[in-house]
Amino acid sequence: MKKQTIWILTILMAVTFIGLLCLQILYMKNMVEMRYEQFTQGVRQSLLSVALRLEQDETRYFLDQDLSRLAGTSVTTQSFSNDALSRAEGLKFSFTTPSGLEGDVTLKGTPDEITKFKSSEPTGGKNYRRYRQAYQDQYIYQKGVVDDVILNIISRASERPISERADSTVVSRYLRQELDTLGITVPFEFAVVNYLGTIQYKSPGYMPSMVSPDNLFVQTLFANDAGGKFYYLKVYFPNKKDYIFSSISFMVPSLAFTLILLIIFVFTIIVAFRQKKLTEMKNDFINNMTHEFKTPISSISLAAQMLNDQAVRKSPTMLQQISTVINDETKRLRFQVEKVLQMSMFERQKATLKIVDIDANLAIFNIVNTFKLKVEKYGGKITARLDAMDAIVNVDEMHFTNVIFNLLDNAVKYRREDVPLDLVVTSRDISDERLEITISDNGIGIRRDDLKKIFDKFYRVPTGNRHDVKGFGLGLAYVKKMVTELGGEISVESEINSGTKFIIILPLTKN
Repeated sequence: MKKQTIWILTILMAVTFIGLLCLQILYMKNMVEMRYEQFTQGVRQSLLSVALRLEQDETRYFLDQDLSRLAGTSVTTQSFSNDALSRAEGLKFSFTTPSGLEGDVTLKGTPDEITKFKSSEPTGGKNYRRYRQAYQDQYIYQKGVVDDVILNIISRASERPISERADSTVVSRYLRQELDTLGITVPFEFAVVNYLGTIQYKSPGYMPSMVSPDNLFVQTLFANDAGGKFYYLKVYFPNKKDYIFSSISFMVPSLAFTLILLIIFVFTIIVAFRQKKLTEMKNDFINNMTHEFKTPISSISLAAQMLNDQAVRKSPTMLQQISTVINDETKRLRFQVEKVLQMSMFERQKATLKIVDIDANLAIFNIVNTFKLKVEKYGGKITARLDAMDAIVNVDEMHFTNVIFNLLDNAVKYRREDVPLDLVVTSRDISDERLEITISDNGIGIRRDDLKKIFDKFYRVPTGNRHDVKGFGLGLAYVKKMVTELGGEISVESEINSGTKFIIILPLTKN
């Protein structure tokens, strides 16, 4: 898959996931806001209903009190304007009160009895006046009771203690009933305070320190009291947020699944890019390997063709020269094959090592002497400063030698053309149990961004990909793995055009 295609798919999937997350978050936000609004309206409506019920209870209290007080008390009479109409089914009287109320009274009976009741005889007139007076007294009595109740409420209600006007048990019951009616089952705490903010009484769980503007609701009680000395009912809901967010709890798994998919998507994209990069490095490895194998094979093939020439076979000098070429190219080919075989070690969990005790100073000295000719061939020099007093390490001798050779070979490959190569190999004790080996050069150096990648398999530093430098990108990866397998550590320090320094730390053999 092309890199451009991967980027297009990545962008499309990223936009899709971001849009999906935004829609889910927006939906949850709208649901929470709507739930808050419904909750607020429901609580306010419930508090208003509680206040009205308390006022009705107070009216009933004064009505009962005045009815008891007015029982047996005589009332004054008022005059009525009336118009009596005689009908076959009875006698109807219509009247209007001074306050503008209208009413009817009907006397039913036979026509003879009604006519007798209306006659001018003393008995009939007396009955008529008595009947009219009875209804008149009843109206005046009822009106007086209502007027007294209203007067008492206006003048005496505010003097009653708030604990009597709004009993805490009654308030709690009314609140619970009104909230349940609207489907609000969340627990609540309340308190009644005066106009100065002093708490008159409160529920057992009411704590002012827990009250916040977000969960507190206030309702005025007995707002029509004279003098403006009102009381306030304060209600707060400790679990309001839990109650609100419980309505969107079903969205949490959906959001969690979306986040999991997003993480998987990101991981997949990272793996895809890594595989793409690995594929490119493998292709580069195959190209380099083909070129490295082609040169010695061509040389050996040419030498074999020359051996078929009779004149060449008759010349001992030519035979010796051709034999040397074949031998050198065979060694070169064998070395490249060994480099390729090193790759198999990276697929194993544990390399097979032949661990022995060796003197690191002696091994490094022999390697430096062997490598000196190659360094001097390019006009450089190599120096060994082996200052370690205790240099006995427990390693695989072959792999230890290959590690040092790889680092020295890289120093030669990536030397600077403008200055002679200067290689320095040192060893020193850094503690009673560890040995430090350093290999430094004055080569082209490594960029800071590449330092953390140079030990990756198939990776080659871009600045080092010169036309005269060949390789598979396995050397430093092999070095890293071997040092780790031997129980040691390796690090690198480098600057562009200033050189590179590799630092190997190995544990000493415990005697």
